[in-house]
Amino acid sequence: MTHLTAFDAAFAELPLIAILRGVRPDEVEAVGTALVDAGFKILEVPLNSPEPFDGIARLAKAVAGRAVVGAGTVLRVEDVARVEAAGGTLIISPNANTAVIAEAAGRGLVSLPGIATPTEAFAALDAGASALKLFPAEAASPVVLKAMRAVLPKTTRILPVGGITPTTMAPWLQVGAAGFGLGGALYAAGMSADEVSARAADFVASYRALTTA
Repeated sequence: MTHLTAFDAAFAELPLIAILRGVRPDEVEAVGTALVDAGFKILEVPLNSPEPFDGIARLAKAVAGRAVVGAGTVLRVEDVARVEAAGGTLIISPNANTAVIAEAAGRGLVSLPGIATPTEAFAALDAGASALKLFPAEAASPVVLKAMRAVLPKTTRILPVGGITPTTMAPWLQVGAAGFGLGGALYAAGMSADEVSARAADFVASYRALTTA
């Protein structure tokens, strides 16, 4: 199974990405396991977290076979190989650096760059992006997403990221959001695994309620 196939399977089960910004290596296994137990299939350790590559390695081992793991805030081409060496298969960024996207795609990794305009979106897709992160979602709106989807390839997956809560997903889903990246409303640095579990359950329940007819 390729990394993209594994990501696609995880995305089909639950297209919510847990962003664990600030998580420490000594707590990442407990937090990650709590998220996976709640139904999450895609986990991200941003590279501006403490000792991120150690955290990615520990997390990837802890949830192997149950979820896909990668890095967020990947800004440099050379970090793509470091993420891969740590066991991460997702390269997620706040920006659309085409060199980073191409490096990830060339290694068979999943590239999910941040975009804010149609120009960035098309450039990211041309460079090999697997899906797109509309970031920051607070600076956009469902109207913006609807307009982008009218011109982008129909199969393009766009995930709003930034300020998403269990109660704000509905209008985005109505205009074609493929999923979401979830940050502070799901996890904040220092949060216990039990608290993360409760928040994760709220997100999963809300998403299922909105997408299950």
